Amino acid sequence: MTRQWDYVIVGGGSAGCALANRLSADPKNSVLVLEAGRSDFRIDPFIHMPAALPFPIGSRFYDWKYESEPEPAMGGRRVYHARGKVLGGSSSINGMIFQRGNPMDYERWAADPGMETWDYLHCLPYFKRMESRHLETGADGSDQWRGGSGPLWLERGKADNPLFGAFFEAVQQAGYPLTDDVNGYRQEGFARFDRNIKNSRRWSAARAYLHPVMNRPNLKVETLAHATKITFDGKRATGVDYLRGGRVAKHAAAGEVVLCGGAINSPQLLQLSGVGNPEHLTPLGVQMVHDLPGVGENLQDHLEVYIQYASTQPVSIAPGLAWHKRPMIGAKWLFGRAGLGATNHFEGGGFCRSNEDVDWPNLMFHFLPIAIRYDGSAPTEGHGYQVHIGPMYADTRGWIRIASTDPKEHPKMLFNYLTTATDRKEWVEAIRVARNILNQPAFAPFNGGELSPGPSVETDEEILEWVRKDAETALHPSCTLKMGVDDMAVTDPLTMKVHGVEGLRVVDASVFPYVTNGNIYAPVMMVAEKAADLILGNTPLAPSTVPYYRHRDGSPLYPPGDSRNTVLNNPTQEAR
Repeated sequence: MTRQWDYVIVGGGSAGCALANRLSADPKNSVLVLEAGRSDFRIDPFIHMPAALPFPIGSRFYDWKYESEPEPAMGGRRVYHARGKVLGGSSSINGMIFQRGNPMDYERWAADPGMETWDYLHCLPYFKRMESRHLETGADGSDQWRGGSGPLWLERGKADNPLFGAFFEAVQQAGYPLTDDVNGYRQEGFARFDRNIKNSRRWSAARAYLHPVMNRPNLKVETLAHATKITFDGKRATGVDYLRGGRVAKHAAAGEVVLCGGAINSPQLLQLSGVGNPEHLTPLGVQMVHDLPGVGENLQDHLEVYIQYASTQPVSIAPGLAWHKRPMIGAKWLFGRAGLGATNHFEGGGFCRSNEDVDWPNLMFHFLPIAIRYDGSAPTEGHGYQVHIGPMYADTRGWIRIASTDPKEHPKMLFNYLTTATDRKEWVEAIRVARNILNQPAFAPFNGGELSPGPSVETDEEILEWVRKDAETALHPSCTLKMGVDDMAVTDPLTMKVHGVEGLRVVDASVFPYVTNGNIYAPVMMVAEKAADLILGNTPLAPSTVPYYRHRDGSPLYPPGDSRNTVLNNPTQEAR
């Protein structure tokens, strides 16, 4: 007799791990997690050593290895998209950078009809609930904006290489501020970054949420379990068909199915199951369950480039990462949790506006004290440094659609990068802002000249042509099953249920209505924390009442508590 699970969670990635923990906390709830990838074995250094982050990307053992369709505004080239195919999902292979996004991102969410409870002050308590922020001294780093006792361990990057010092001085010389905490009161500015590392190990969602509760008798986690179809009785989801180990067909009966596969896998599974646009699905032979045209639409992402400079001084970390030294890096990390293996290297950066017409930061910088690409290629054998830069709010929109009824075949996806005038304008501005910073006097002792794109790339069209050829995804696909109540919305913002069917919910990056202005892992985990309360029927956490910074008309808000903050309670002014 087939067991009936109260909840079947499809996807043991970032959101799935958090939901498995929260939903199974009540022993009366039985929870099954189906993860298509392998386990995140504790002995696997490619997952747990922070500096080993480039190795899983491109590997069939860890990565879904997606590619876009030929992008029309990028010379027809396909853009590679790595997504985690392992317990913990992309949190087990990402760069471990923890960015909440700007408070105004959530004000933008809440401005859509039906989304009123997704504003920043409603979301902040869930960000705080999931965090355990720690200072270098070992002290509790919690405050009005930050949590101190949640499952997700956060530490601040050291950023002690002299190139970081030059970078932080240069941004000020270029007219941009520093900030105490990009995840706190004021995001706009530059600072050392939070990262998901604990005791020199990657602290993924699986390590934070799932492994501590794996022994619960009401929780079961199956890896190598590839979901192939959601089963329905009429318009009520009844379970999930899946392949165990790629061969054995199995079925999990469910009181409710919760999709946590991410912005690519979740719409793919819905379409395979007959929920989506019949114009796309019926010609493939899919038996329709519900006409929902927004499934797979509204695809958003961040595109980025590396601006790389040579260093005239031997201060970068390039020599330490040479191939012949990598065994020693591994040994130092394995036996002492020390050395270059213990850091993700993305230890600092920041957020700024590309022009005075935008109300909050639309550019994100990651600074690295080395000139290197994810695949290990470098423009020079010597020392160098680089920034990762790209616009955060491209007004381009793409889509994801299955190409056949074979669940093992990757869906087609088109992001439409660079297809709008606004996107192209902001790209030119982004490159010019980055170059301005990297050529400030603070870098004079190190500046050995621009390596990429190089001084020959100067005009607007030359910059755009370089971006077309060189840009990579920042790996933030989202928004393909957006929350809302309009005709193209897929997910109900008050319940996380899929519109028009019963017993089926979505909790992952696909439910974002708009991508946030940073790495999306932290917002995904916030959504999962809040969704757990919505699914369980718990009283939602009370909204916060703290102020937060918003630039408007060049008038900054003074620090909290300052007597000059006479407009804190006026939502038409700089803060709310």
